[in-house]
Amino acid sequence: MSTLYKNRIEEFRIALNETKISLTKLRELCFSGIPFEGGLRSLCWKILLNYLPLEQAQWSSSLKKQREIYAQFLKEMIIQPGIAKANLGLFREDVTLEDHPLNPNPDSRWNTYFKDNEVLLQIDKDVRRLYPDMAFFQRPTDYPCLLIMDPQNEFETLRRRVEQTTLKSQTVAHNRSGVTNVCSPRKTTSANEYEVLPNGCEAHWEVVERILFIYAKLNPGIAYVQGMNEIVGPIYYTFATDPNTEWKEHAEADTFFCFTNLMSEIRDNFIKSLDDSQCGITYKMENVYSTLKEKDMDLYLKLQEQNIKPQFFAFRWLTLLLSQEFLLPDVIRIWDSLFSDVDRFDFLILVCCAMLILIRDQLLVGDFTINMRLLQTVGSFRKAARWELPLGPISKDRVGDFSVPKAQFLDYPISDV
Repeated sequence: MSTLYKNRIEEFRIALNETKISLTKLRELCFSGIPFEGGLRSLCWKILLNYLPLEQAQWSSSLKKQREIYAQFLKEMIIQPGIAKANLGLFREDVTLEDHPLNPNPDSRWNTYFKDNEVLLQIDKDVRRLYPDMAFFQRPTDYPCLLIMDPQNEFETLRRRVEQTTLKSQTVAHNRSGVTNVCSPRKTTSANEYEVLPNGCEAHWEVVERILFIYAKLNPGIAYVQGMNEIVGPIYYTFATDPNTEWKEHAEADTFFCFTNLMSEIRDNFIKSLDDSQCGITYKMENVYSTLKEKDMDLYLKLQEQNIKPQFFAFRWLTLLLSQEFLLPDVIRIWDSLFSDVDRFDFLILVCCAMLILIRDQLLVGDFTINMRLLQTVGSFRKAARWELPLGPISKDRVGDFSVPKAQFLDYPISDV
C-alpha cells in the first residue's frame, strides 16, 4: 500500500470522525474514489445516499429505528395468506367462504397473493442470474434472516414460495382410444442455477430477492421493473462485504433503505408514461447526444449520418447506471463519483459521452451494423476502459474535458477497489 493511498485513508477517517460531518468535504473526497479498507466505502455510501444523518450522535438511534421498521416489513409482507402466525400476535385465518383462493374480489388477500406471485416470479428470474460471472451471489450469506429461517416460526422463504407457484410444463396427448397421456418434457437446467442450500441457509441472491419484493409491495405504482436487480446488486455487495461485522450483519436492511433512497431519484427512468417528459429517460438520452455534439462534432455527425439514435444503446446505460457495461469493481468505482456529485445524473451524462469518445476510432470507421453491435453489446467497454493513471484527485471538469487521453476519463488502480 503506497504512502499516497495511506494518506487518503487517513483523510477519510478524519472527515468521518467529525461530530457533524461536512457533506461538502466528504463529497470532494469520495469523488476521487473511496478506499475499501475499514469499511470506508460502505459507510460513505450510507451517508451519500441519505441513510445516515450527518450528526454521528444520531446514528445509533436512526439505525435502530430503520432496522426495526424493516423487520416489521418482513413480518407483514413475507407471509402467505391463510397461514397461522400465532407467535407474532396474529389470529389464524383459514380459508373461508368470504375469502378463498378463487375469490375474484380485488380486496381479497388471496387475490393480492396471486398478483404478488406474478411480480415475485419476475424478480426471482432476474436475481438468480445477477452477476453470473461471480460466485458471490450464489454463496450462502453469513447472516441469514433469522426471522424467516428459524424453523420454530411459520414464515416461508420466497424461494419456497416460487417453487410452489411455478407449474411444471407438461405435454397432453390424446390417443385414438381416447386415453389422455400427460408427460413432462425433458429439460436440462444448469446445475448451479437452482441449487438448493441446506436448511437454515440462504444465498445472497435470496436476500436481494427479498429486498426487491418488499420494495415492490411498498411501491405499487412502479412495483418491480426488470433491471432494478442490477441497481440493488452493487449496493448489497458493498454492504455485505463490509469488513466491519456490525455493519455487515445488517446489510439487508441497510441496502433496502439505500436502494429506496436511490430509486426515489431515478424512478422516473422506470416509468414509461414519463419517458417523453423533461424528467423522463428520453430527455436524458437526448442530452447524451447534445453533450457529444459539443465535445466531438465528428463523432456526433458520424452517428447521425448512420441514424444511430441514443435510444438504441443509452437507455440501458442510464437506467442501470452503467452497471452492465463494466465489471463490478469498475461499477463500484464509478458509483463512488456518481453518488458523491451534487449533480450526479449530469455527471452520468458526461461519463456516457466519455464512453463514446473512448471508442471513437472504432465508431468512425465502422458501418451501421458494426457500430450498433459495439454499442449494444454488454461489456464492450470492459477491455477498452483500462485505467492508467495512479490514484489522485479527479474533478468533474476533468471528466468532461475530452482533450485528455481517451483511456483516462476515470482513473484509479484496479487493485485499490
